[in-house]
Order: sequence, then structure tokens, then C-alpha cells
Amino acid sequence: MTNVTAFLVAAEGHETLPGEGEPSILLPAAYDVVWSLVVFIIVGLLFAKYVIPKFQEVLAEREDRIKGGIERAEVAQKEAKAALEKNNAELAEARHEAAEIREAARARGKEIEAESRARAEDEARRIIESGEKQLQASREQVVAELRNEMGQNSISLAERLLGTELSDSTRRSNTIDEFLSELDHVSTRK
Repeated sequence: MTNVTAFLVAAEGHETLPGEGEPSILLPAAYDVVWSLVVFIIVGLLFAKYVIPKFQEVLAEREDRIKGGIERAEVAQKEAKAALEKNNAELAEARHEAAEIREAARARGKEIEAESRARAEDEARRIIESGEKQLQASREQVVAELRNEMGQNSISLAERLLGTELSDSTRRSNTIDEFLSELDHVSTRK
């Protein structure tokens, strides 16, 4: 308290209140405000002259890049769509061509099958005709052999029945011919 009293006594001798003559802590001095304003204006001008244009340039460049990217993406999308449509058209055409090739192959297969069938039928006819010719030849051979054998058997039988030997070749052949003609008549009656 002694300090407060000393302060009051000293204050009575002076007519000013404490803190009135000294600068305020809350308000700066006028010269500080002026010089701060001058520095602020200089920094603002430098900032407006050098920094802001560069900043706007970077922003404009970025905006152009973004717009260009969007445009390129749209162009690429249109190109991709056109390519897809072209590919779909080519695919449809290829499918159509494949269907035509399949149909042509089926038709050709049927032609080949018909040709093979015709060749097989011709071959079968030829084989049958050949077999019939061979059968006819074998038949004629067998008939000739049978006639010869029958003729011999008939001569032997006739000689036994007659009890004499048929020596004359003319008589032999007449007897054989008669026997065979009788045989032919018997086989044709059936």
C-alpha cells in the first residue's frame, strides 16, 4: 500500500492521470500507423503486379488443361463410340458372311453326298453286272461240265443197260444229244 500512497501523493502534484502521457498499449502511435500503411500499400502493389498475374495465369492454364482434357475425353468417347459401331457393323457383316459360307458348305456337302451316292450306285450296278456276268459264265461252265459229265454217265448207263459197248463216236454223240435234249425239256416244264 505504501506504493499506492506514494503514487497518489505524486499524482496530486501533477494534474495528469497515470498513462495519459505515455503511449497506449491498445492503440499504436500515428507514425506507426502511417508507415505500416505505406509498407502495406507497397507490398499490395508488388503482390498485385507480380503474384496475382502469375496466379491467374496458373489458374487459366489449369482451367484450359481441364477444359482440354474434357474436350479430348469427349472426342475420345465419340471416337470410341464410332469404333464400337464400326466393329459391331463389321461383326454383323462377318456373321452374315459366315452364315453364307456355312450355307454354301452345306450345299456343297449335299452335292458331294449326291455325287458320292451316284458314284456308289454306279459302282454297285457295275459290281452287280460284273457279278451277274461271272455268275452267268460260271453257270454256263457248270452246265457244260454237267452236260459232259451227264453224257459220260448216260453212255456208261446205256452200255450197262445194253450190255454192249458204244464204240462209234457218232452213235455216242447222238445218244448224248438225245439225252440232253430230253433233260432240257424236263427242266423247262418245271
